[in-house]
Amino acid sequence: MRFYSKLITLIFCGYFFNTNAQDVNPNNQNKFDDIGYRRSSVYRSASGVPGPEYWQNRADYVIEAELDDTNNTVTGKLTMTYYNNSPETLDYIWMYVEQNRFTEDSRGTLTTPIEGNRYSGDTNGGITISNVSAKTKGTPSSKHLISDTRMQVFFNQPVKAKGGKATVSMNFTFKIPIAGMDRMGQLETNKGIIYSIAQWYPRVAVFDDVVGWNTEPYLGAGEFYLEYGDFDYKVTVPYDHIVVGSGELVNAKEVLTKTQQQRLEQAENSDKTVFIVNPQEAGNKTITRPVQSGKLTWHFKMKNTRDVAFASSKSFIWDAARINLPQGKKALAQSVYPNEDEGDSAWGRSTEYTKTSIEHYSEMWYPYPYSNAVNVASNVGGMEYPGLSFCGAPSAGMELWEVTDHEFGHNWFPMIVGSNERRYAWMDEGFNTFINYYSSAAFNNGEYKGDISMARKQVRWFRSPYRESIATYPDVAQSRNLGFTAYYKPADGLIMLREYILGHERFDNAFRAYIKTWAFKHPQPSDFYNCMENVAGENLNWFWRGWFINNDNIDLGISGVRETDGASIITFTNKGEIPMPVVFKITYADNSTEEKRLPVEVWQRSNEWDYLVSSAKEIKSVTIDPGNFIPDINLADNYWSKE
Repeated sequence: MRFYSKLITLIFCGYFFNTNAQDVNPNNQNKFDDIGYRRSSVYRSASGVPGPEYWQNRADYVIEAELDDTNNTVTGKLTMTYYNNSPETLDYIWMYVEQNRFTEDSRGTLTTPIEGNRYSGDTNGGITISNVSAKTKGTPSSKHLISDTRMQVFFNQPVKAKGGKATVSMNFTFKIPIAGMDRMGQLETNKGIIYSIAQWYPRVAVFDDVVGWNTEPYLGAGEFYLEYGDFDYKVTVPYDHIVVGSGELVNAKEVLTKTQQQRLEQAENSDKTVFIVNPQEAGNKTITRPVQSGKLTWHFKMKNTRDVAFASSKSFIWDAARINLPQGKKALAQSVYPNEDEGDSAWGRSTEYTKTSIEHYSEMWYPYPYSNAVNVASNVGGMEYPGLSFCGAPSAGMELWEVTDHEFGHNWFPMIVGSNERRYAWMDEGFNTFINYYSSAAFNNGEYKGDISMARKQVRWFRSPYRESIATYPDVAQSRNLGFTAYYKPADGLIMLREYILGHERFDNAFRAYIKTWAFKHPQPSDFYNCMENVAGENLNWFWRGWFINNDNIDLGISGVRETDGASIITFTNKGEIPMPVVFKITYADNSTEEKRLPVEVWQRSNEWDYLVSSAKEIKSVTIDPGNFIPDINLADNYWSKE
């Protein structure tokens, strides 16, 4: 109490304030304040980990489907077991029927510009649903409602909270689109069509503690948000097709010749690529099929995954090699492609790329959890599903490496870390692009010259008046901006955190903790922010706000260097909206150098800071960000030279 009495006396005596002063010197506290509501709850902890009562629901699927290559259709029956772990009873569930995107009056079609874009697709499709049965106990309900790409299924008796279970079954059929919005479809090849099949069965939507049912329509750019579960699925195809799919093929003896079975076993023990079906055999039904007529059913299983996809064709070359995982575990990299795309300059290296990519991410971030990783030469330019990717068949060389590496990187984001892609594309595309930079830099002793200091090359976009924030939903972002808002800018942000702000050890500890903590769970942006800050031990509100939420820019500068009393003073300025630490290199007249660092807190009170260099040596030049990691929008004042 005595201290406060003296403080009040001093204030009234004018000790702290000059009553004649008219100017107020503003500080920058608003740039460092908390962002949003990030406090703890029983479901999500302020430390960035799931809370003591965190829950998420689950769905297991059994599916039997048939691909008709005469009518180009998929017909199937689905049985889903749904587990309600939430604290609420559920009278209904929502499911996605995303094949309805391929109709003339779908929301996605009607919101696609008439000149078209990447997400243009066929409009003569849609899915037909029949024999719906939804049961908890007692009499099953057939009541359901389809609205665009969503389907509401009602129960006669609600699904109980905290452990209730329901069974939902139905039949479905759809026409396989030729142009499947760059996510699925058909590719004509010399020896037959390659069918890339995805979003092919009704999938349950996520019910979470944040918004309840996540029912955003499937428009195109926004991808997926799905529950985890076990899949047991069978695909019946003409006898002369090869089928690859997410998960493990469990009936190889029924669908492969003895020679193919032996080759598959050889590949499982080989670091070099082994042909299961070689280029001379591809499309030759008398050599590569165990039967010579009718149909074959391929049976796959996959545990604890959010989705499955598959591909089928008469034309496939098929090769594979072993993936070496941490702690002595193994998986199998596989590729399928047509004859016209074979060769060491093209898809002949696909399995090498797949294997190397997955080994890198498993070692650096988190072990790959699946038994197989399959790369499919497709009409799709690049699209990921758990354990399986569709990549453009014409891709070759560095282009094929980059798309393969990117699509398999998605097995970490969002397949392992199950974020909401439909709202927060940056949490999967951006994080994946970030890890891609390091994978490319490491690949084959720099064969493709991966560069982690790419942000400087994107300054033109950062200066654009038409740019948008990372926080912009993917279906809202302008097409010209989506690559930056979802991919490049968030990746640049993580590179800055690792290379410029936190350093490798602190960043890696935090990022690995985020992946491990939220593996097979549903993190929100605030969970990512909280986890990174708590593990790294750094308040990063200023960075999340400026880089990830707002649409701000970085503009550091050097306004001058002056000598004084056997030392020198460097004056730095912050002209941008984002405060940043200042990493700078001093070069002295004798050509010796020093690298120094000022913490971000120098910008808390003002936008100018003097730094004393306690050296009598003459300064020749000063360079901000010598590693070129920050996309400063005005590089002209980042370098000072006495000359």
